Amino acid sequence: MTRERNDFVHKVAIIALVTIPLAGVLLAMRLLWQRVVDWSDIALMVGLYIPISLGITIGFHRYLTHRGFRANPVVKATLLILGSMAVEGSAVSWAANHRKHHALADQEGDPHSPADGFFHSHVGWLFEGQMADQMVYARDLREDRMVMMISHLFPLWMALTLLVPFAIGGWTGLLWGGLVRIFLTHHVTWSVNSVCHTFGSRPFTTKDRSRNQWVVGLLALGEGWHNNHHAFPRSALHGLRWWQFDLSGLTIRALERIRLIGNVQRVSPAQLTARGERTILDAAA
Repeated sequence: MTRERNDFVHKVAIIALVTIPLAGVLLAMRLLWQRVVDWSDIALMVGLYIPISLGITIGFHRYLTHRGFRANPVVKATLLILGSMAVEGSAVSWAANHRKHHALADQEGDPHSPADGFFHSHVGWLFEGQMADQMVYARDLREDRMVMMISHLFPLWMALTLLVPFAIGGWTGLLWGGLVRIFLTHHVTWSVNSVCHTFGSRPFTTKDRSRNQWVVGLLALGEGWHNNHHAFPRSALHGLRWWQFDLSGLTIRALERIRLIGNVQRVSPAQLTARGERTILDAAA
């Protein structure tokens, strides 16, 4: 009964996680149509979207999951708290699921491969409740006191991600800076799983379906250069060419320059040559 009850609670939580921000978006669209929206609401949404998304892209992904750089305790805590405020799961569970994805990318056992359908890879996988075993994929993180403390306080960060925009902008601030921003963050992040394993270019030959998609690259602050990432998972910089805009990578460079982080993992020209970079578009793949 305990397992069945936990599965039920999980499904209810996921339904709420997906539908409540969607309801907020629908309400926001109605208010926008009626012109009951102030530019300050949009500014608040963008102002929270960027740092909280960086918490996912830099904190949860490039730092915690792939160890793409070293960070001092203050930077580490800040990134993980911001990532938690994206409401995509606790730090340790997010990292475990993503490590499992890389271990089994587009094979049986991959949590969100488009091989099981586009909807499944985008959001359907969340409802199945088959999260990665943390003792298998995140044992090191389970032994990290800061990671576990921030993970255990996940309900607090969920509350904070709504209280902050409400405190700044009232009810419309809560709507745009809270629910709409959460909706956008979720679906942009999930698009890396779905869109970037279905549409785009494959400059590197990998064993999975990962693709570079520039639109997701812009919206997900550099995460859309996904074929680059699967070719070089430890690299903290996903945009490998000057024209591949990677805001997360630029932020990492800035943090490195002022010595808040170190040991930033990069792809060398020799590694690029060894991997045999090519230019094959999706239509020709």
